[in-house]
Amino acid sequence: MVSGCGGNGSAPSAASANGSPPPASGTDQGASAASAEWQLVWQDEFDGTALDPSKWTPEASCWGGGNNERQCYTDRIENIAVENGLLVLKARKETFTGPDRPPEIAANPNLQVTREYTSGKVRTRGLHAWKYGRFEVRAKVPAGQGMWPAVWMMPAGDEYGSWPLSGEIDILEAVNIGADCTECEGQVGENRHVSALHFGNSPPDNRYIDQKSALPDLSLPSDNFHVYAVEWGEGLIRFLINDRVHFTVPREQWFSGSPLAAGNANAPFDKPFYIMANLAVGGRWPEETNEKGLAQSSLPNQFEIDWIRVYQCTEDPDTGRACMQ
Repeated sequence: MVSGCGGNGSAPSAASANGSPPPASGTDQGASAASAEWQLVWQDEFDGTALDPSKWTPEASCWGGGNNERQCYTDRIENIAVENGLLVLKARKETFTGPDRPPEIAANPNLQVTREYTSGKVRTRGLHAWKYGRFEVRAKVPAGQGMWPAVWMMPAGDEYGSWPLSGEIDILEAVNIGADCTECEGQVGENRHVSALHFGNSPPDNRYIDQKSALPDLSLPSDNFHVYAVEWGEGLIRFLINDRVHFTVPREQWFSGSPLAAGNANAPFDKPFYIMANLAVGGRWPEETNEKGLAQSSLPNQFEIDWIRVYQCTEDPDTGRACMQ
């Protein structure tokens, strides 16, 4: 399921920032800081007026992602829009009835479910997937108790088995930004973004490792656009914000419980993965932390994405490690 690469060319510079929102002052540089060794192989700058169907497929589902999320994801312009140089995923309070599950895990027939909220989720599943590389998103996350934006990666083929045997890479999650937080530094409330890996055995014996990090100035990540990235090579994965590494995971810290991974120390993170972006409404994680529950004042809300870019290592395409020095 590895796609042909689109959008080949050199990395855009700050001077060619595509007319999207201006760089914020301070920590956000407004453009990729990838080194010269990383070659741009795929990108979406969201400069058009609609989602590009050659790159993305909206997910339509109301099952809550296995996390008790409250939204139906729809393919409507009310929830997924490309406007002003941005992909905008919009969460709304409205009653909506839609399919229970996305096609790959749907029952037959796929039941209809009614929810009290809608939102947007897009995926490159079935269109584009990559093994190793640098994956970047320039985004502005929403604030609000119960808001859960994410940009993450899932295996294209589940070659080691169903979740989490084939792994999950979470580039960016942000939960309850601005809500009361007794653990957070600074005076602005919840100000941490999260990166994580999921792996291990089938639930309930699944495992994960994560890192919650604040910006250097302890400001809210919802105040400005920032560049979130993961560099993924054979046996090493590291996460960055505004080109600062905030979390590094070597292969000694992950594993797959699948019999198909026996003797393979790199499994499950040695197969192609695709990209997703979504804005969840509620769910166990946000509703059990910070101020608890879902604040009605958090809606309507939106997750704004300026661009998503994929790079691969031209000097070392087989492992990607030459670009991670």
